[in-house]
Amino acid sequence: MKLKFKTQAYQTLAVQAVVDCFKAQPLASAEAMSYRIDPGKARQGVDDLFGGDGFKNADLVLSDAALLGNIRDVQRAQNLPLSDALVKTKVARVNLDIEMETGTGKTYCYVKTIFELNQQYGWSKFIIVVPSIAIREGVAKSLDITAEHFLQTYHKKARFFIYNSKQLHHLESFSSDAAINVMVINVQAFNATGKDARRIYEEAGRLPVAQAHRRDQRQSADPHTGRAAKDGGRKDAGLTGELQAAVRLALLGHPQDHPQ
Repeated sequence: MKLKFKTQAYQTLAVQAVVDCFKAQPLASAEAMSYRIDPGKARQGVDDLFGGDGFKNADLVLSDAALLGNIRDVQRAQNLPLSDALVKTKVARVNLDIEMETGTGKTYCYVKTIFELNQQYGWSKFIIVVPSIAIREGVAKSLDITAEHFLQTYHKKARFFIYNSKQLHHLESFSSDAAINVMVINVQAFNATGKDARRIYEEAGRLPVAQAHRRDQRQSADPHTGRAAKDGGRKDAGLTGELQAAVRLALLGHPQDHPQ
């Protein structure tokens, strides 16, 4: 059985509202997206194997005033209260909350947003952070079953994977591939510590590409797209703070879900 997805007008408008927040951001050039991967503490003789060109998201070049103006235009069109200033946190320079009722297709919308941000601005590195393993698996399934649907519209597919500390080759592909790349990770996996946890940082002495992985996380993983998680300790803020995302989009089902 093959699922067919119908384009809903309200979902298209929701996605466009996000895209419009970055109006006048130029389409990324090849130079703006590339950087030299640092092979880290590579063993002698393997530098050429792991060194090379990587791809990151182009920097957000709009001024704070321009961004705020765009956001206020979107808010004004939706009859929403106007923001007085950008919300800046250690997570990201720009933090946007998108409210959608349960059952209206938040997952579909943020997957479509990924394709639109790529088409309009050239951004290609996205991290979807979710609060549980169950939601993580659901998001991965959504990315899988909507692939053909979005291929028909955008004529490209997104490469996605679930973060696994024992499969770091996915991270290498994430940084070295110029196409749309999506990493799906649950907060607990990144915040955990221990023998097999967060090997992206802990194996720098043994894995030649570990340093490149860390550079990719800090420089190339924005915008960050995530579903808001209720977390009294705010561990998700610590996660994305280390990633230094340029933009954080929080998909919310209810006003009380707003991250603090």
